[in-house]
Amino acid sequence: MKYGIHAGLWQARWTDEITPILKIVADLGFDGIEVSLLGMSDEKATALGKAVRDHGLQVTCSDGLAPDKDITSDDADVRTAGVAYLKWAIESTARIGSRGLAGVVFAPWGQFDPLNKPTRAARSAEALGSLHETLAAHDVTLGIEMLNRFETDLVNTADEAVSIAKASRSDRVGVLLDTFHLNIEEKDIRAAIASAKGKLAHFHVSDNDRGVPGSGHVPWDQVKAGLEDADYEDWIVAEMFVIAGNPASADLNIWRHIEPDATNAARRALAFMKSTFG
Repeated sequence: MKYGIHAGLWQARWTDEITPILKIVADLGFDGIEVSLLGMSDEKATALGKAVRDHGLQVTCSDGLAPDKDITSDDADVRTAGVAYLKWAIESTARIGSRGLAGVVFAPWGQFDPLNKPTRAARSAEALGSLHETLAAHDVTLGIEMLNRFETDLVNTADEAVSIAKASRSDRVGVLLDTFHLNIEEKDIRAAIASAKGKLAHFHVSDNDRGVPGSGHVPWDQVKAGLEDADYEDWIVAEMFVIAGNPASADLNIWRHIEPDATNAARRALAFMKSTFG
């Protein structure tokens, strides 16, 4: 396993400079850092990639679609804009030096249209499948993130994420599972993770309150067993959001301090990840 942490733990805004965070992450002993492409430019991506390498780290990327780039839209121009954006995101991921891009890449976050769910899922799969050549050219894998019911209606379970990934007909399109969302939506977490075998491209951990893994009531024995069943041995990234009062925290409904200190939370998370997953 490789252990990473999302830079968003320290960012007050998604566009905050990431470079100062790199030393903290390297000093703590993580293998890599995950960065959001929100606010990224080609120039920033090139510079960030060099800074990541200079700190001896590896990097993974995350991103999401805006409403005007909705690949599930009934407006063909909007779908086209979404595909174009995702091609740029894939190119930026490679420019930074990452081989993995995951997140809310199947539809915009926070939009709901349950009556048209089958049609939207089909459009999403078709659009993601059209990215295959771009993904292959840049040696990048795309991960569809399942989210809880309060953040989307389209992909709430591991099965729904896997279904869209398979429908894309691209072996470069997989899924991202996250213990925070699994804990809300899945009746059997071990079975849910195992069901993504062959399509599990990325994995996020936090506890039930989005805080330090191991500090809440997520059943970590099921998580570990599920990853073993899925034969998963790649990135495990702590995606924690613990500090209230920041614009980025408000986006994720963090209204109180889950942990008093972000760096201490990261240190404890890494110790738990290593002791749990080996």
